[in-house]
Amino acid sequence: MSPAEAALLVVDDNEDNRYTLTRRLTREGYTNLTTANDGRQALELLHSKKFDLMLLDIMMPELNGYQVLEHLKADAELRHLPVIMISAVGEVESVARCIELGAEDYLPKPFDATLLRARVGASLEKKALRDEVRDWNKKLEARVQEQVAQLGRLGRLKDFFSPQLAESIVSGGGEDLLKTHRREVVVVFLDLRGFTAFTDSSEPEEVMAVLGEYHRVMGQLIMAHEGTLERFAGDGLMIFFND
Repeated sequence: MSPAEAALLVVDDNEDNRYTLTRRLTREGYTNLTTANDGRQALELLHSKKFDLMLLDIMMPELNGYQVLEHLKADAELRHLPVIMISAVGEVESVARCIELGAEDYLPKPFDATLLRARVGASLEKKALRDEVRDWNKKLEARVQEQVAQLGRLGRLKDFFSPQLAESIVSGGGEDLLKTHRREVVVVFLDLRGFTAFTDSSEPEEVMAVLGEYHRVMGQLIMAHEGTLERFAGDGLMIFFND
């Protein structure tokens, strides 16, 4: 991110400090600058415009720098905004508290041009890297969710189609299967010999146990040979192979 592209917010209740800091930043090439007189105005601006960095004074009326940092920390959309605290010489404890509240760095008064350039540039560079990592994480999460959804669809399709056909449908290749084509297929019809007589003379639990084992074994054979179970009713099965 070039200095001209970076949107900076300067927050200080002292007009002379705001003028001095914005003038120094302009000399460094930062031209997209916005100023705020106090913490409350700063928060209003942050909710209405996107900024890449905020330079924030600690001691201000309305809302001071600590309170602004606490608001940022509690806001999911603003908590990642880098903040450089503006502090007077000797405010070491105040700066330490700001760092604990999430501030990126600090800049002592009076402003040193070399230090200003280095700390603003470093903060923007780290922000760009963090933004890139967050974007990659979002893309990765989306891909994982899509893969989980595909696995769910694949599992359901495999209950009715061969694994090869189910995977082709899920991967998007199912459209080719709907086109007119000619292919030799094997259609298998089968049932259990004497099953009707067996059901008449057996308890329901025994009949269901036999059917369950029968369906389990046949299901393994169908999947092993990439067949498609077209329909079934009780012990009757209709299976396609090479479909």
